[in-house]
Amino acid sequence: MTYLLDTDHLSILQRQTGRDFDNLLTRMSLYPMSDFAVSVVTLHEQILGCHAFINKAQSTESVAKGYAMMMRLVNSLGLLPLIPFDTIAAATLDRLETQRLQLAKMDARIAAIALARGLTLLTRNQKDFCKVAGLAIEDWTL
Repeated sequence: MTYLLDTDHLSILQRQTGRDFDNLLTRMSLYPMSDFAVSVVTLHEQILGCHAFINKAQSTESVAKGYAMMMRLVNSLGLLPLIPFDTIAAATLDRLETQRLQLAKMDARIAAIALARGLTLLTRNQKDFCKVAGLAIEDWTL
């Protein structure tokens, strides 16, 4: 495993449309699927997104759409390995927090997982993740 998909890259894959999707899929097709993974933090973010969508729903149709999103998420879980937030990632996060990098909580956790495992993070969020020394980041949507 070499690459960790940030939440934005995974969301692009899930939409399956647009120039960003085409670019990302083209790059990914050059590598075996075993080179890619997602973090449990990304899963957490996506579950929170589904939850928020369902809670904000103004109609039963929207509620159904939210639950359909959640079902697609759950059904897609086996497609890529899920990387845990383990004690090594926790120690890495503790180190990052002492640096006061002003990263969002979930971004810091994703960065810690990537650093702890020596993975390259695939993300469009260069602005925030470039603050993390030693973190390899690439944007494959370009």
